[in-house]
Amino acid sequence: MMGILSKLFGKKTAEENWPDFAGALSVSRPLFVVGDLHGRLDLLERLLSKQPAGTHLVFVGDLIDRGEQSAEVLHRVAQLCDEGAQCLMGNHERMMLDFLDDPSEKGPRWLRYGGLQTLNSFGLRGVSERASGLELIEAVQGLRDKMPNGMEAWLRALPHQLSFGNLHVVHAAASPNHPMETQKESALLWGHPQFIKKPRQDGQFVVHGHVIVPQAKIEQGCISIDTGGYATGNLTGAHFYADQVEFITA
Repeated sequence: MMGILSKLFGKKTAEENWPDFAGALSVSRPLFVVGDLHGRLDLLERLLSKQPAGTHLVFVGDLIDRGEQSAEVLHRVAQLCDEGAQCLMGNHERMMLDFLDDPSEKGPRWLRYGGLQTLNSFGLRGVSERASGLELIEAVQGLRDKMPNGMEAWLRALPHQLSFGNLHVVHAAASPNHPMETQKESALLWGHPQFIKKPRQDGQFVVHGHVIVPQAKIEQGCISIDTGGYATGNLTGAHFYADQVEFITA
């Protein structure tokens, strides 16, 4: 545990930083967990060049939207997963799947929150943010035509959390009131009002994206790594080994 704290807080102890959190990090294998990509293939490739040797690669989700290279990021991450990496579903992947399932009801929201950029990255230009009716249905068909065979099924099968020892990787958050194995999808994808504010009592650590922070941090056993790469140009990965974590930025 002192390895984490020495890297982040100098010589302060766990008790000084987390007075209500009890637990020591113990990961089951060396990991490299990558924050929200949001269509920035350039940042992903830079960060991959810094990936520590021998680490298992994990993505927290939100591969798409907002940035201009969503299609390229999906291709690259799917390829990495074929090679052994793992990826979670983010709320933006969920919104895109909801758009595919129900364009009239779910399409407008997705388009407002970055869906237009994703459609553009697949070569589907000219769709309006105020699109409705037939235009949305045609956009769905166009997106399905442009996605490679198997990509939609791969997206639908993405898990909502992964566990490595007492470290749990999620997209957005986890309820501190429930065991990790009984978390609701809504909390994992969209957040929870007591996450970080209320310390867990079971000694479990959670690493997540979704909420942009100026720099990666640990607070109450919660490890936040979304540094807003699509907007800030800073993409962060967290290197976990034994009881330590090191933040690496590209």
